[in-house]
Amino acid sequence: MPDPAHPLLPPGTPLLRRGPDTLQVGGVDGDGAVLAGADVTAVATLLRGLDGRRSQRAVLADAAAAGLDPVPVGALLDGLRGAGALLDLDAAELLASDAGPAATARTAAELPAARDGRGASRWRARRAASVVVHGATRVGVPLAALLAASGVGRVAVDDDGVVGAADAVVGGLTAEDEGRPGGPAAADAVRRASPLTDLRPLPQGVSPDLVVLSRPWSASDPLVAGLRDTGVAHLVATVRGETGVVGPLVVPGVTSCLRCADLYRRDADPRWPALAAQLTGGADAPSGSTLTCWATALAAAQQALAYLDGSGSPAALSAVVELRPPDLAPRLRPWPLHPGCGCAGPGAATRPPG
Repeated sequence: MPDPAHPLLPPGTPLLRRGPDTLQVGGVDGDGAVLAGADVTAVATLLRGLDGRRSQRAVLADAAAAGLDPVPVGALLDGLRGAGALLDLDAAELLASDAGPAATARTAAELPAARDGRGASRWRARRAASVVVHGATRVGVPLAALLAASGVGRVAVDDDGVVGAADAVVGGLTAEDEGRPGGPAAADAVRRASPLTDLRPLPQGVSPDLVVLSRPWSASDPLVAGLRDTGVAHLVATVRGETGVVGPLVVPGVTSCLRCADLYRRDADPRWPALAAQLTGGADAPSGSTLTCWATALAAAQQALAYLDGSGSPAALSAVVELRPPDLAPRLRPWPLHPGCGCAGPGAATRPPG
C-alpha cells in the first residue's frame, strides 16, 4: 500500500466482541465482517483512530508502539479494504474539515458516501463543486441544505421574493422567516446545515458547475436559454401539483434539453405552448406535502452529487424521475433528444418519451 494512502474507518462501523480474543468489524447488515485476533482492546482502539489523517505507514508504526505486530495489522487493514469497510483518502481531502472538531466529525460521516463504483474517493471533486439553486422553495431550500451538508463546497440560493407562511418546511425555511427576503432566509437555512459552506454568489462571469431550477420554468425562459447557450448543466427539481419532479438533468450539447421536452408535449398536444405559458406565467403557491418535497429534494440531491463528483451515472440524464404520493415510488420517464430541436447536433432520437 503506497504511503500517500490515509485509511479511514467510517465512525459508525460496529466493532463487536465475539469472544475474549476476537473482534468483528462491521458485517451487521451484510457479509463484510472481518475477524481480528490478538489484543482486541488495542485493535479496537487502533481501528477507531483511523480517521484518514495518518498514512498507513504511520498507522503501522503506532500499532507497533501499542505492542501490536504490524504484519497482521497490515493484513487486517487489507482485509477491511477488500470487504469495502475501509476508505483510503488523500490527505488533502480533509483540509476543508480543519476548522474544528465539529466540522471534522461531520466530514468523517460524509466521506464514505463520496465514492465511485470502484471505491475511489470523490470527496475533493465534491468540495470543489459549486451549485446555484434558483428558487427558495419547499424543495429548493432543503435541497441546497442537503448538498451543503453532503460536502458541496459552494451553494447559493437565488431568490428575490419574500417568504410566505406556506414556504416553511422541515430542514428549509422556518415560520420565523415569514416576511423576510427569500435569498437571505435560504442562506440561513443552508448555514444551519453546514456552517462552513461558501454561501456567496459566484463572481461575475464565473459559471457554476450545476444550476438547479426549483421554481416554475419554461424552455423559453431567458435563464434556461442562457444556461443552454453557455453550456451550464442544469437540473429541474420541483413539485407540480402533488407530484415530485426531478429532471431532466441537462448537459448542454450532450443530453436532451428542456426544449426537447416542450417539443414532445407540443407533438402530443398542439395547444401545449399556450398551456405552458399559463403554467409558468405567474407565481405558483407552494405545493406538495412535506414528505413529497423532501423526497424530491433527496432524489435531486442524489442526482446532483452523482453528476458533480462523478460517483455515478445520474438517472435523470435525458429523463425525468417522478415521485407520486402516496407511495412516492420513483418512476423514470425518458425524455430523449427531439429530432426537431437540434440541441445536440445530428443523431437525435426519433422515438417519443414513454
